[in-house]
Formats: sequence, C-alpha cells, structure tokens
Amino acid sequence: MEQLIEILSPHFLLKNTLYASLLVGLVCPQVGMFFMLRRMVLLGIALPQVSNAGIAFAFLLHSIGWHFLPHMESEKTMALAGSIVFTLITIFTLSILERKGKGFTENRIGFTYALAGAASILFVSWNPFGQSEVLSLLKGEILSVPDAYLWSMVAIYGVIFIVLIGFHRNFILVSYDVDMATTIGKNVIMWDVLLYLIIGIVISFGVMTVGALVIFGFLLIPAIAARMVTRGIFLFCIVSSVIGVVAAFLGFYVSYRFDLPTGPTDVALLCIILSLLFLGKMLIKTKKNGIIGN
Repeated sequence: MEQLIEILSPHFLLKNTLYASLLVGLVCPQVGMFFMLRRMVLLGIALPQVSNAGIAFAFLLHSIGWHFLPHMESEKTMALAGSIVFTLITIFTLSILERKGKGFTENRIGFTYALAGAASILFVSWNPFGQSEVLSLLKGEILSVPDAYLWSMVAIYGVIFIVLIGFHRNFILVSYDVDMATTIGKNVIMWDVLLYLIIGIVISFGVMTVGALVIFGFLLIPAIAARMVTRGIFLFCIVSSVIGVVAAFLGFYVSYRFDLPTGPTDVALLCIILSLLFLGKMLIKTKKNGIIGN
C-alpha cells in the first residue's frame, strides 16, 4: 500500500515513466485496432523491429561523428528521426504494394521483419558502443524519460488520440470496407495516408520510450482481448484502451513493488489478462452449451 501511495504522489521520482507508460497503454491499442480490422496483425510485429533498425542506424551515424546538436540531445533526436523515417518508408512501401493488388502478405511482412532484425544487429555491430545500444534497443528508455520528451509525447499522442476518436468512423470504414468507402465518396487514399502516418509516429515514439517488445504487446494484445469480449466498434475502442491503461498501471506498480523490469512486466500482465478473458469466455460458452444440452 505504501508503494501505491508513493506512486500516486505528484513528487514521485519516476512519475514521467508512469505517465509515458499510461500514454502508450491508452493510444497504442487504438492503433492496434486497425491492424486487426485490416487483417495485418503480423505487421504489428514487423514495424517495431523496423523502428529498431532506424534507431540503430541513427546511433551508428552518431557514433561516427555525424551529429548537429550537443551530444545527448543530438543522439536522441537522431534516434527518433531514424525510427520515424525507417517506419514510414516501410509502411508506405508495403501500402503501395497492397494497392497494386499484392496485399499485406505474410511472406512480405516476414521478409520485412527478418531484414529489419538483421539490419539492427549489423548496425549495432558496426557501432563502437554496440553492446550498450543492444540493451537500449531491447529495453527502450522507459526508466529515463526527460520532461521535454514526455511533454512532446503528451502533445503528439494527445493530438493523435483526438484525431483517431474524432474521425474513427472514416478510419474504420476505409479499413473494414474499402469498396463501400469508395462508393459513398470517401477519399480512401487520403485517409489511408493519414492512418499510416499515425501508425508510424505512434510506433516510433513508443519504441524510443518503452522498446519494440512492449509496443508490439500494447498494439495487439489489448485489441485482441477487447475483440474477444465486445460487440460493436464503439465498445471495442473503449475496452481496448481500458485494458491497455490498466495493464500499464498495474505493470508499473508490480515492477516497482518487486523490482522487476517494467516493460516485460507490462507485456506479461497483458498476456495474463488475455488468457483470463479467453478462459472466462470458454467457461461461459461451455456452461451455455451444457444448459442447452440439458
């Protein structure tokens, strides 16, 4: 109980870490919904790895002296820029191939994941500070979120969340039924481009903050869990973010209470929540079938 009171205190030393985790838990599931609606769940695995490759490449450039700001700020700025550029190039390339009738095939996404993973390792191996960068790539920067970075994240994630909620009907329509969207006069290309920009920025900021594994977990697991227990898009939106925020807070509390790494604890809790919901749904279904059988 003392740890909980300490965490909720406005003077808590790691409050930026908590706020960043809650932002990820709130916004990432809203983006993850569209991976499910577009049947491109595997892309949610590949893009964080691509973002990692961008960060590794930026660190490599910085290590060989290619920077334009004071040391630490330049490193973080270049890492974020590399993450965004790599992620956006990848998602727009895949979307162009999709529009040519080739689709988001598993083979292409698997190739993207493998290439990004290999590139990350190679970029890190060429970096004289490679070992420390490997740990940074895996863990993210969740224990050291500066005020300036947090406020940037609040502003960008806040705008993205408002846009997703405000225009959710358009995003859902072009994701779920492109033919219907075209028939009623929606500018499908414009909404697709906007959605891909949002996906790229959310993933890039998230990977820089909490790491690729955690972003993958928050993109997909809350959405999968919410889809399992809800009917209708409105409840799907609400429940997915609720699951994300609850898991982020509980994960932070458990990791702080028992001195565990925050990111993996978050993902483990998400998996537990998903498993419990699945078992609960199966139990209810079994009971209903038993009643009907009797």
